[in-house]
This record gives sequence, C-alpha cells and structure tokens, in this order.
Amino acid sequence: MGKDAPKLTFERHPDSYRHWQLSFDGDVATLVMNVAEDGAVDGHTDLVLNSYDIGVDIELADALQRLRFEHPEVRAVVVTSGQERIFCAGANIRVLAGSTHGFKVNFCKFTNETRLYIEDASEHSGVKFLAALNGTASGGGYELALACDDILLVDDRTSAVSFPEVPLLGVLPGTGGLTRVVDKRKIRRDRADWLSTVAEGLKGKRALKWGLVDATAKLSKWDGAVSDRVRQLADSVDIDRSGPGVALTPLNADITEDTYTYRHVGVTIDGEARTATLTMTTPEAVGPTDAATIREQGADWWVFRAFRELDDALLRLRFNRPDIGTLLLQTRGDIATVTGADAVLAEHMDGDWFVSEVRHYIKRVLKRLDVSAKSVFALIDQGSCFAGSWLELALSADRQYMLDDPDEGVAVAVSPLNGGTFPMGNGLTRLQTRFLGEPEAVGRLLETVGETLPTEEADEHGLVTDMPDDLDWDDTIRVAIEERASLSPDALTGMEANLRFAGPETLETKIFGRLSAWQNWIFQRPNAVGDRGALTLYGHPERPVFDYERV
Repeated sequence: MGKDAPKLTFERHPDSYRHWQLSFDGDVATLVMNVAEDGAVDGHTDLVLNSYDIGVDIELADALQRLRFEHPEVRAVVVTSGQERIFCAGANIRVLAGSTHGFKVNFCKFTNETRLYIEDASEHSGVKFLAALNGTASGGGYELALACDDILLVDDRTSAVSFPEVPLLGVLPGTGGLTRVVDKRKIRRDRADWLSTVAEGLKGKRALKWGLVDATAKLSKWDGAVSDRVRQLADSVDIDRSGPGVALTPLNADITEDTYTYRHVGVTIDGEARTATLTMTTPEAVGPTDAATIREQGADWWVFRAFRELDDALLRLRFNRPDIGTLLLQTRGDIATVTGADAVLAEHMDGDWFVSEVRHYIKRVLKRLDVSAKSVFALIDQGSCFAGSWLELALSADRQYMLDDPDEGVAVAVSPLNGGTFPMGNGLTRLQTRFLGEPEAVGRLLETVGETLPTEEADEHGLVTDMPDDLDWDDTIRVAIEERASLSPDALTGMEANLRFAGPETLETKIFGRLSAWQNWIFQRPNAVGDRGALTLYGHPERPVFDYERV
C-alpha cells in the first residue's frame, strides 16, 4: 500500500470476517476462503479470484489462533475455497504493484509468520491441516497449501498448482514457496526449476507424480475424498486437548499516534528521534498456580495477556510506524513475580492444553520480535524485571545496557524456561545462540536458577553489552540511540538479520533470511518494479523490458 494507506489493526473476530468462514463438525474444522472482491484494505482494489491482501491474512491469523485456544477439540482442519475452479490466486498483484517497498516486504513477512503458525500447530498442538484444492492454487495460494500437512488437488483437467512469480512478475514466491518445495517436500531441483518457470503450473497426474500434491480426486468423488483424508488426519492425532476452550477477548487498547496503552504494555513513540520505548509491566502478584483457575482466567491470565499485548504492539509498530528505527525495551515489576509465574508455566505446560498453548504462543511472539526490522536495545535499569521468560526479551535484543548502581538493586535472573521452552527459528535457545562459541556458558547460567544476578555478575556471565553507572547512563543511552539513527536503515536491517540467527540453518531461518536478502533486493530492481518492469506492467498489453546483465 502507498504512504497514505490506512493504519492497520490486527484484532479480528469470526463475526466480522469478510474473507473466511470458519465452521466445526466434532473434531474437524473447515476454513473456507471466499475473498470479498470489494473488501481490500486500500478500499479500491478488487480482490478477484480469491487473491488476497494483508486484510485476508490478518483474518487467517486470527482464525488460527482461535482454533488453538477456543477449540481444543479440533484435530484436523480443511482449508478450501468457496469459489468454483479457483482455490487461491495468491497475493493480489495490483495491491503489490501499488505498495511501497517496505509494505511489500512486511506483507511477505506477515504471511510467512502465519504459514509457520500452521506448521507450528501441526507439530505442537496436534492440529493437522488438509489443503483441499478445489481449483487452481497459484503463487501465495500454493504457498498456503504447502504449509499444510496434506494437499488434495481436484483432477478436473484445468486445476493446477503453480508459481508464476518468476515468469510473470519478475519476483519470487515471497512466502516461503521455493524453500518449502525443496526443503519440506524435497522436490527434485530440476522439477522445482520447471515448476517455478512455467506460469501455468502443473495439473493432476504430473503434480502428483512430482510430489507437488499428495493426492488427486475427480470432481465426482471430491466430497468423499476430502472427508476420507481429513478423517485420516484427525485419527492420526493422539494429543489430549480435552476441556472447554478459552475465548480470546478483545485487548481494548488505547491507541493514539504516538502512544499505545494496554494493561501490561505501554509504547511511547518519539518520531523526531525515530525511537519507540516499549515497557512491559508485571502485576503485583504471581497469580493463580493451579491449572483449573488459570483456565478460568483464560485470556485475562496476565502471563498470556502480556504477550498478546506485546504481539499487537509489535505489529502496529511494524506496519504503521516504519519511520521508527530503534525499539527500546524496558520492563517494570518484581523479578520474583516473573520467576514465580514461570514456575507455574513450567509445572503445567506438559499436562494442561491451555498452558501448553500459552507456552507456544509466547514462543511465537518472541520469534516476531526476532525478525523485527528495527534495532532493539534492552535497557535494564532500576525497577527492571528481565527474568526468565521476560529475560528472553533482552536476549532478543541487539544490545543489552544494564545500569551499574548497587544502591538501586538492578538485577536479572534465569529460570528453567530459558533452557529450551522458547526456541528461536534456528532451533536453538537464545542463550545457546548467544554463546554459540562458548556452550559451557549456558550451563553455568542455568545453574544460577533461583538467584538474582546484579550487574557485575550479569556482565561476568556474558549477559551485558555495556554497564554504565548512574552518572553516565543517560548520556550513554542517548549517544547509542543517536549513533544508531545516523546509520543507513537498509544496512542495519541486513546486518541485524545476519547477526540474529547464528548456528544451524533451518527451514524457518532460510525463509526469513532469503526474504530479507534476495526478495528484498529483487523487489527494488527495475526488472520488477521499474517503469517497464514485469510487476509494474502486469495486466497491461506491453511486455516488460529487462536488463539482461546478471548480477
């Protein structure tokens, strides 16, 4: 979308969906994609052929969250289309062509996160997904199918799976398509090359033979094939998620241009300095310690609510305030409150489905922070409570500044949850990633569980970048912010993305690494977005004009 695009909001409810219908039949849910042509966020683009904009994907993300929290009985989900002969045409080309570069990349990033949430639900919540392609799935539509566990394609001689981005638009399948084809489905390189350069894609028998889908069914047998395959998926799940669901109630935040005010999260924006200060605050007490009472509190359980608020704030900053380059993270409260709540989370997360889902939700929000295209500084000063699950916030930051003032009692603390409860996209914990060259440091830190680490000890353990005293604190932070603001934001985004994910490469880090690098670069090249570029001229009678020099 353009610079004057409306501000985005990210809370939805099924009663307000315009593009999806969510229904339930016992342990099977059905998500029907039926995009309203006049429902584009920009207010004027027609979303034809089930093509989507960011609004469609925001609804999908909401539906996925509600499936996991409000409907624990669901073991399998059918994802299909409400339109004839088309599953999904992918991201709407006119929306992309008319969008700023930053929005294009953020759009792709959000849709990537949503598809990863599908895979996370399959792996950790016992919710399996069947992509029932009752028509052609192209571009982002096929990428959505690839995120599912099982792909069924109608064999009607016209429906196909395709990646038309390279031949038609001069860009790439931007939501993990190429990576999922070769890494997840393990398609041969020559076949993946063919698929990615033939705009019309592959139909029925060849799509099945090449492994691009798992099964095909004639139109006359379609309904039965869908029922049989989703039943098989549901019956393969042996995770117990019994009990009533937990409603995701509204956050009711107070949002202005320069402040976001929630119950546990506050954001103050300084447009001139290009900074946002995000402060998370604990309640005074640990709260309930038994699973039954926790479920009664539901979405109001502060452990859960605080990260729901953080997630909403991060998305608002990402999409609505691209001018903000540096995020300053602060916490306020009692370390004992956080570590006490962590103990409750640790006690119940393997035995109670809701607490387990909260654990995985926190993991996903922290991953959202990991891929923020903003510099992140953790400011650990008087009143801070960076401990356990909240210490993960500081470990996500690019730098950690900790006040060296013994009189103020500034400290951090490690809890058992830092030992593997919230892995990063690389499959490692944030401590393991931080100490990749010194793995014994992780063990030494985990031995301090139950203790608080004042500034000098935190520094000795390698948790601190700099520890100014009370006389130098304000000047040190000010200079650091000013220096950061003076650097190229493009170079910083690339630098941060390279440095944040040390260690092994995974499907997830490949997706975001390639998005940050190659897709980011290709989206700015004249061959795609120049006056005669393929994306610019899509739908026009003129042919694109390419610069054929290879870079």
